[in-house]
Amino acid sequence: MKAVGIKQLKARLSEYIRLVKAGESLLVTERDEVVAEIRPAPRQLTRRNGPDETLRALAEAGEVTRARLPKRGWVWKPKGLGLPKGTAQELLDELRGDRSTA
Repeated sequence: MKAVGIKQLKARLSEYIRLVKAGESLLVTERDEVVAEIRPAPRQLTRRNGPDETLRALAEAGEVTRARLPKRGWVWKPKGLGLPKGTAQELLDELRGDRSTA
């Protein structure tokens, strides 16, 4: 992310707008203090957006928080509910049996 002073921003506004349009974000400073941020306008999510683009857009909208560190090979392995095998099928059979007798 680039930082630019107000005076320089005013003098070269078109150049900085092109950078923002290309996806760059800018910090605007006044006397070495950040006073504003200029970033690309949010776009509608489309199916052609990849997962990284979608996550970036959701993070910018405040819908998700991105991880600060990489996964480093970690893989999520769901373990289920801890019920014995076949429990779900037994419950479904029981529910379906109740329908036929009603």
